[in-house]
Amino acid sequence: MKSAVIVFPGSNCDRDLAVAIETITGTAPVMVWHRDAVLPDGLDLIALPGGFSYGDYLRSGAMSARSPVMQAVIAAAGQGRAVLGVCNGFQVLTEAGLLPGALMRNAGLDFICRDVSLTIENAHTMFTARYAAGSTIRMPVAHHDGNYVADAATLDRLEGEGQVVFRYAESVNGSARNIAGIINDTGNVLGLMPHPERLIEPAQGGTDGRAMFEALHAALG
Repeated sequence: MKSAVIVFPGSNCDRDLAVAIETITGTAPVMVWHRDAVLPDGLDLIALPGGFSYGDYLRSGAMSARSPVMQAVIAAAGQGRAVLGVCNGFQVLTEAGLLPGALMRNAGLDFICRDVSLTIENAHTMFTARYAAGSTIRMPVAHHDGNYVADAATLDRLEGEGQVVFRYAESVNGSARNIAGIINDTGNVLGLMPHPERLIEPAQGGTDGRAMFEALHAALG
């Protein structure tokens, strides 16, 4: 599986994501700087990591969404390439228009850094095929702007079409309908606020994130 991790100024989880991908697939991803306007040929997966790109100036992900590389990411997504956005990467995907809605300040305006329980709402995606639908898993979150918002019609469409993939088992940050992660209507772009790359080895305290990378490897490798 050939993959790339996009690196923005202020990314701080790019190495974590790269290590997770290499651990599962056996192949290190290409690290692509945000000013590169062209992606490597033959990519199966493009991953946008967590962090605080551009210091979350203006809105989280707003400036990164206009980096030169994002036009190439948008084009690749349109061609059906798999795109994964974690935390700040999820914010970038919404700001770039690859996913609907927006991520706003957490309810209560607190930075939240802890493990949370997630329900698998859709196990029929290339990202979640190794999870059981309806099961509860644990993943860490670390964000100040993870409050997912969208208008009622968009939320109803996401629910009705199975595009809500992960849901917080309890209210964490004020997200509408406790949404923690969504997928686009063609099933190749996933964004989520929790960090699966931080739970892939027992030494990290658990392996609940490992199944996502195993599913991607099985689907794309």
